[in-house]
Amino acid sequence: MTDFTYAVDAEGVATITWDVAEKSMNVMNQPGFELLDSLIDKGLANEGVKGIIITSGKKDFAGGMDLNVIAQMKAAGGDNPAKSVFEATMAMHGILRKIERAGMDPKTLKGGKPIVAALPGTALGIGFEIPLACHRIIAADNPKAKIGLPEIMVGIFPGAGGTTRLVRKMGAMMAAPFLLEGKLSAPKAAKAAGLIDEVVAPEDLLTRAKEWVLGAKDADLVKPWDAKGYKMPGGAPYHPAGFMTFVGASAMVLGKTMGVYPAAKALLAAVYEGALVPFDTALKIEARWFTNVLMNPSSSAMIRSLFINKEALEKGAVRPALPDQKVAKVGVIGAGMMGAGIAYVSANAGIEVVLVDAKQEAADKGKAYSEGLLDKGIARKKVTAEKKAEVLGRITATTDYAALAGCDLIVEAVFEDMAIKAEVTAKVEAVVGPDCIFATNTSTLPISDLAKASARPDQFIGIHFFSPVDKMLLVEIIRGKATGDRAVAKALDFVRQIRKTPIVVNDARFFYANRCIIPYINEGIRMVAEGVEPVLVENAAKLVGMPLGPLQLVDETSIDLGVKIAKATRLAMGDAYPDGAVDAVLFAMADQGRLGKKSNSGFYSYDDAGKRQGLWDGLASAYPVAEDQPELTLVQHRLLMAQVLEAVRALEEGVLMDIREGDVGAILGWGFAPWSGGPLSWLDMIGAARAVEICDGLSAEFGARFAAPALLREMAEKGESFYGRFAPVQKAA
Repeated sequence: MTDFTYAVDAEGVATITWDVAEKSMNVMNQPGFELLDSLIDKGLANEGVKGIIITSGKKDFAGGMDLNVIAQMKAAGGDNPAKSVFEATMAMHGILRKIERAGMDPKTLKGGKPIVAALPGTALGIGFEIPLACHRIIAADNPKAKIGLPEIMVGIFPGAGGTTRLVRKMGAMMAAPFLLEGKLSAPKAAKAAGLIDEVVAPEDLLTRAKEWVLGAKDADLVKPWDAKGYKMPGGAPYHPAGFMTFVGASAMVLGKTMGVYPAAKALLAAVYEGALVPFDTALKIEARWFTNVLMNPSSSAMIRSLFINKEALEKGAVRPALPDQKVAKVGVIGAGMMGAGIAYVSANAGIEVVLVDAKQEAADKGKAYSEGLLDKGIARKKVTAEKKAEVLGRITATTDYAALAGCDLIVEAVFEDMAIKAEVTAKVEAVVGPDCIFATNTSTLPISDLAKASARPDQFIGIHFFSPVDKMLLVEIIRGKATGDRAVAKALDFVRQIRKTPIVVNDARFFYANRCIIPYINEGIRMVAEGVEPVLVENAAKLVGMPLGPLQLVDETSIDLGVKIAKATRLAMGDAYPDGAVDAVLFAMADQGRLGKKSNSGFYSYDDAGKRQGLWDGLASAYPVAEDQPELTLVQHRLLMAQVLEAVRALEEGVLMDIREGDVGAILGWGFAPWSGGPLSWLDMIGAARAVEICDGLSAEFGARFAAPALLREMAEKGESFYGRFAPVQKAA
């Protein structure tokens, strides 16, 4: 079966239907583009064809480009990949320009055949760039559909003419949210914004498309930028209004990206330069900047981690080969913030939930958390009253453990206390069936130790959710020493059901995410104690792509939690405990009642409404700023290496079992510099030899915590990269 089919009806309207076999969503690949090109030629060459409809045989139009194609484009170029990428991009431009001109006379702009895009649902990326080249875009009134150009989110920008067309259609200022932020819109909102032309009832989509084709006149086919006297909405760069737009856009891009995301800067350059020249020249400029971005290692790393690897993990790349373990009924023990969030995402995914707490009032409050989230969804018109009732109807809030009978998965989310968790484990196992999997939600306690309280340790596993559960995309699944494959498969299938991204790691202190993020926070606090300007610490982190500086992050997660973790870690490690200097600061803050955002006082000051006001001025007197401040790069290396070296050690020790999980987990779990593709991708970017050189300098000045792991040193000596040595065959991608 081919990706596109072609049919002509009795009235001379040709319909090209996009329907990729064995995929739930259409994605474009190179053969697909070539086939589309040939079918457009066929329709334009046939005198009996009056016009063309491009639509989809699926509920959605298209999810975009298969990003594996980019790697193929580079590989095809051999020693000159940039030439190959540019030529392939220009070939795409040629096909879309052919659709746009549709056989019309280049001088009179007459004689073309109308081509309309009929979108039954979601149209993203190339799935919207193709419609932008058509003469009219008609979408079905499908509130679940999303229309837009999200390429910026994976480190590239719309390079098949979408950037140039949208700016010429709307003007740079109006197009900015859709290009620079990847904003997606439902059909009615897309029409209101000017992205599309019409919204019709789903059953009328093809009828209306055909009606338009048969009624279209020559003038309806001419795009504004091809018409004589065209002026760009909002003004071109040399126009006073346009000049101000581009000055503001440049500042906005730098402010949001901190200069570390090459795609946004390249996009703005393509828009600015393209606005100064005729349309076809602008397309060539767009293609050059698109090639520039694709040749940047940041782009390749982001695509690999945020698209290819993420998708592979979500499809079960690390799942044991066992029958489907889909969850029908889940028991959630503990109705606090975490348990309430787990109950909500489970019920929202169609799973029956029993939410248990020691007091009925607490259980009811946990269920009310779901109600609050659903009410917010209703206010934003994303949830209906019927949907709210349906979701809440799936949650039973109770104190009765007997209600857990029939559950095939338990997620325990009580206090981080071994004794309490052991007591809960025994209570649960007394009432659930012998095949029920027991998962403990913990961020620090060893799974293998917790499993000792279970009569079935092979069915005991760790699941580490990140807070807030409804927003955070990552779930860390922890395999204890006795955990069996069925427990892993069950946990993975559950995470897939609730539409999160899973990583599976072996049991070890702090698992993977916290193991990397705690040293980042600690390094920031250490520097404050050393006299490094706190503003320098925070901004150094942001300028290297971290979403939050270490001081703000500890405020967000709470200083007293940091104290609790520090005490437990010191108790477990004894004399080997390395973070006494950090504790001196943390404990002092806690003793003053400065517990972070929750107390409206921490490393930052807050107003009465809890809004952050700036760094606490008392820091300067408690930890005087040194006269000589370190270079920005040195601060950044300390903050990055504190995290990155733990990722390497986790791989070295077998805590990480798949390199893809190390990078995807870092970006989704704690926001590790997404532009880098993750910690291991970043090391590949700078090279193992350079990384060892940085480590040697840091360890000589600041201590053994920066010592290069043996694995990294070995790779430097052999000239190896992490993805060259450890990348698995992507069987599930």
